[in-house]
Amino acid sequence: MSYQKVTVAGGGTLGSQIAYMAAFSGKDAIIWGRSEGSLDRAKARVARWEEAVKDYYEASQEELDAAQAHLTYTTSLEDALKGADLVIEALPENIETKKDFYEEFDKLADPETIVVTNSSTMLASDLAEFTGRADKFLGYHFANTIWRNNTAEIMAGPETDADLAETFIDFSREIKMVPIMVNKEQHGYILNAMLVPFLGAATELWVKGVAEPQDIDKTWMIATGSPMGPFAVYDTVGLNTAYEIHNGKSDEASQYAAKKFKERIDEGLLGVETGKGFYTYPNPEYLDPEFLK
Repeated sequence: MSYQKVTVAGGGTLGSQIAYMAAFSGKDAIIWGRSEGSLDRAKARVARWEEAVKDYYEASQEELDAAQAHLTYTTSLEDALKGADLVIEALPENIETKKDFYEEFDKLADPETIVVTNSSTMLASDLAEFTGRADKFLGYHFANTIWRNNTAEIMAGPETDADLAETFIDFSREIKMVPIMVNKEQHGYILNAMLVPFLGAATELWVKGVAEPQDIDKTWMIATGSPMGPFAVYDTVGLNTAYEIHNGKSDEASQYAAKKFKERIDEGLLGVETGKGFYTYPNPEYLDPEFLK
């Protein structure tokens, strides 16, 4: 099975990266957004990714122009789904938002269209019933800055067709990813099953007032040799995503953490995307050699 026409539902941080890398790899990629404003933000993100991809791959202007020619944007879900071989859902981590999308998808998509979710916190089995085609649905997860951190985790659900997951091995390689097969459903796949507890521990230290974010990062970086700490990771992922994940949990600690992230979001401190989060970009403080002294 070959996937040439790829529609990405949602032009946020990861959705726009996935769509751009698909286009850069010669796929016909469409970003669907719910409003013109969301598409404007997606186009601004793509412009940043284009510069990063250009540097990483030492891409020629001809290659960049070809990628742009393969990439289109639309607010019409009907147009976005028409003739799509593959739809990658990359919407916010909110089950009602995803449910609403899949129910519309089921009405409009061609019967043979394959659909996957890029959700980092929900399983395919959490969402399959809304798609109308559980056998043609699975989890497909990317790490941020996918041109460099290019893992693509493939995780089938209990109703996924037995052969479907295998088709994503070739597709992943075609879009310059390293396919990682997840043998059974696991919240967080492989990457986030390890990363989320790490970020959670750092968040707990912060919200309890044990240490400031920069000192938590500094400790981790010096002691382990890591190039970045947990709060730099939050900046990269985006504080909106961090807020959604914590706010989606009902326990008191998660709600308090969500409140702390929301305070920063309300100040416009969203992370790399807005130029400032826990650090200032494009030259964050943690890259200064003096930071580790």
